[in-house]
Amino acid sequence: MSMRGTTALALLLAFAACSAAAGDRAATVTGTVTYRERVALPPTAVVTVKLVDVSRADAPAEVLGEQRIEAGGKQVPFAFAIAYDPSRIEPGHDYAVQARIEDGGSLRFISDRRYPVLTRGAPTEVELVLKATGAPAPR
Repeated sequence: MSMRGTTALALLLAFAACSAAAGDRAATVTGTVTYRERVALPPTAVVTVKLVDVSRADAPAEVLGEQRIEAGGKQVPFAFAIAYDPSRIEPGHDYAVQARIEDGGSLRFISDRRYPVLTRGAPTEVELVLKATGAPAPR
């Protein structure tokens, strides 16, 4: 094998080892997203759930993980599992899960309260109940 081939193989093996190690460190926050209104979502609706660091009141929340779910005709509740790197979690910080449901660029539902997770005795599983935004239903 040539020197270039050996170097490429070594780099590939190193990358695979790093990827496997990173995968070993992954953890998840899980739960469900629902709302109280008795209204069906259009099949084109999209649910977005984010794990965020909400420690700094004077700065935007830092996103640590996200899951996007296309409704595709399904209705609430939607289960989610957000993968994150536990090495990024600081014991003194506050973390929360936020969610929103949009359709065609219009916000239909949003989490209007904090759902804490991970630190300060908070769970790793949460049930989010979203609030309607008053956006008109699609025609």
